Amino acid sequence: MGDILIVDDERDIRELISDILQDEGYKTRLVGNSDDCMREVNDAPPSLMILDIWLKDSDMDGIDILTAVKRENPDIPVVIISGHGNIEIAVAAIKQGAYDFIEKPFNIDQLMVVVARAMETSRLRRENVELKRSEGPSGVMLGESTAFKALKSNLDKVTNSNGRVMLTGPGGAGKEMAARYIHANSNRASSPFVCVNSASIVPERMEEELFGRESGERGIEPGLLEQANGGVLYFDEVADMPLVTQSKILRVLVDQQFTRVGGNEKIRVDIRVISSTNKNLQEEIAAGNFREELFHRLNVVPIMVPSLEERCQDIPLLATYFAQDLNKSQGLPLRSFSEDAQALMQAMQWPGNIRQLKNVVERVLILGAESGPVQASELPTSDGASQGEGRVVLSNDLATLPLREAREMFEREYLMTQINRFGGNISRTANFVGMERSALHRKLKSLAIVTSNKSGARVAHVDEDE
Repeated sequence: MGDILIVDDERDIRELISDILQDEGYKTRLVGNSDDCMREVNDAPPSLMILDIWLKDSDMDGIDILTAVKRENPDIPVVIISGHGNIEIAVAAIKQGAYDFIEKPFNIDQLMVVVARAMETSRLRRENVELKRSEGPSGVMLGESTAFKALKSNLDKVTNSNGRVMLTGPGGAGKEMAARYIHANSNRASSPFVCVNSASIVPERMEEELFGRESGERGIEPGLLEQANGGVLYFDEVADMPLVTQSKILRVLVDQQFTRVGGNEKIRVDIRVISSTNKNLQEEIAAGNFREELFHRLNVVPIMVPSLEERCQDIPLLATYFAQDLNKSQGLPLRSFSEDAQALMQAMQWPGNIRQLKNVVERVLILGAESGPVQASELPTSDGASQGEGRVVLSNDLATLPLREAREMFEREYLMTQINRFGGNISRTANFVGMERSALHRKLKSLAIVTSNKSGARVAHVDEDE
């Protein structure tokens, strides 16, 4: 069972409570003054505190200790006991975050009921925090493409610093996964990773969610900032944060402290901030939607997360990983992907990036066969239909062109797709399409296709000057 710290200046009382709790299987620690109490809490926070209001020969009374403990360790439930109980003291204790108030002389059965409930509340709170930590991507980074290796190299450089990182890139590209990778490989890995979804929190509730609140009826409710204390706070799509909240977050970043909604006391936190956005924050600043001061505070280390199009070489590896993960988590069939299916996935458009790829893999495993490699015919086209057997479905643009122009457009798009699929490697592209390398170079020149560096990878595109 849990560890309970008993704080009472009367030796007989604290030993009596300890004996009762030990009979029920609890471990206890006993102290008689405020200095010893704070030392015990700082050395090893207990699962529960039983705290007397009046402490002789102490610099702090019970309310002072309660306030200090709740400021630094808000998850510790504190049960207040007093032989001078009155309604004002009880209200003050509950307002400062006490779990309950028991008047001396106390009923043993009443004490045990309160202790059991407080310990259960503490357990559920810890489980909830652990659940929040485990939600979302695990921080596993997979890839072999040049763009991925450049990203991972940049992430590795910032893992063990406390510098604020701004991750930019399109939606679904894996920005949260990158943030979790930084956390998992940092010296804060054993501390919380708390995600703030700036777009999903109702603006009117944003401050309560971040800073927590205090009220006489409900006591202290820690916000996300307190939950992230010692760990990482991740602002997902920070551009969607209300302007009023931006000002207050800026103040937190400067002071590393804040005040709960409805409270007056300053709460100090130690957090590392990572943020992300799929918008151009310079444009948002110019439009008056984002505070320039906050941008400079968050954008200490900017890192670009490439789109799936820029790392299409990684698609077969990612698809295989998602298939294995879905087999473990949902019991879906464990299937590999045929070479034709891999080639088609690398040629497909992925506006939703990695998130869309995972959804497609899940759909195929749900609707497809129970075994055998996934075939190209099972993959959806851009309009959601499956590929037709033995024929190619023309786009509307291609179908309305004369043969010569249609052939040129097809060759251009086909060859750019293959070059990007192989990470800009012309030799592998030539081998796959069945052309001599010199012939492929001549064909690329006739079609005005060139390659250039983008996010550390060679990417094919049309030369606009031709």
